[in-house]
Amino acid sequence: MTEVGFTLNEIDFMIKNIRRLAKYRRVKTPLMLAGGSSHIAPEPYGTVLIIGPWNYPFQLVMLPLAGAIAAGNCAVVKPSELSPNVAGIITKIINKNFDNEYIFSAEGGIEMSEQLLAQKFDYIFYTGSTTVGRIVMEAAAKNLTPVTLELGGKSPCIVDKDTNLDNAARRIAWGKLLNCGQTCVAPDYLFVHKEIRDEFIKKLINTSEAFYGSNPIKNEQYSKIINERHFNRLLSLIDKQNIIYGGNYDKERLKISPTVIYPVTKDSKIMQDEIFGPVMPIMEYENIDEVIGYINDRPKPLALYFFSKDKGRIRRVLKETSSGGVCINDTVNHIASAGLPFGGVGDSGMGSYHGRATFDTFSHKKSILKSQLIFDLEMKYPPYDVSEGFIKKVFKYLLH
Repeated sequence: MTEVGFTLNEIDFMIKNIRRLAKYRRVKTPLMLAGGSSHIAPEPYGTVLIIGPWNYPFQLVMLPLAGAIAAGNCAVVKPSELSPNVAGIITKIINKNFDNEYIFSAEGGIEMSEQLLAQKFDYIFYTGSTTVGRIVMEAAAKNLTPVTLELGGKSPCIVDKDTNLDNAARRIAWGKLLNCGQTCVAPDYLFVHKEIRDEFIKKLINTSEAFYGSNPIKNEQYSKIINERHFNRLLSLIDKQNIIYGGNYDKERLKISPTVIYPVTKDSKIMQDEIFGPVMPIMEYENIDEVIGYINDRPKPLALYFFSKDKGRIRRVLKETSSGGVCINDTVNHIASAGLPFGGVGDSGMGSYHGRATFDTFSHKKSILKSQLIFDLEMKYPPYDVSEGFIKKVFKYLLH
């Protein structure tokens, strides 16, 4: 669903729409240039570098690659060394089926990434952490290479007092526990209205057990943490005194059960950095103003989720906060629509992709003006012996 399915959907979109996407687009030509025509022509950047992460190691390499190919580029992909089995599959698929002059998969660790970033590419597409994103952007700047950075951050999830709590609990638990929380758009922390806090927490716990049972560590459908380093990092974030559900783990299997933590304050350790795991910290609120203020005091998140029936409060959250994307009464699913560009803003990234946006990301929009040779507007050439006021009036008319 999340790896192969996403990738196939993007490939299908490119195959069905490539003629339309690659077509020259005619735009309006001002009267001053009468007789001419104006077009926008998408053209490939050249050779692009795609660096993938470990959490969705297949999709987040192959999906942007589909758009890069459709736009006419050559590409080098660097799959994550932290998911070596998938990296090997990607390399086998690409290097066996494509001439390496056009598309090539380069496996390796940090040294390989450094070597690739030292080369001059025409475009760089990176998915991963904000910390490494800064390193990628710094390397790209040396060659004035444009970049797309798909990063992450602490994506807030707000549960209003008038929402459908059963649906909210189900959709939040699904979005948070998908891939064991190792999703860049997973709800990172929850703001729950104090009037429904206890009831919501109860439903959230019941939903988690309905999904994965009372002992999720032994459930084969429940994911594991990628490696021991990230496993230990997650354990260090869990405040054992405030665990109200879960907190169990198995170091051999690298599994941590769904864990709910309450109460949590803005100064809690778990509220400082992106969690990227199955831990759900909960803060309560009374007025939407305090939630909006809290979000706006922090780096802009990759996603924001708001569960509410109140149109006024929904409008306020949409207008008064900034994030890469928003789901109202759902989580994560905004990334599934090919019509919605997916990307971050501020610390959560720059640029976007999915569907048409993927093709556009890997295409330079070349502006083309074709002028006629039959007549010319003499007044645009010197000597300018007409009054300045008259020239301004004429040009204002011609340009509009």
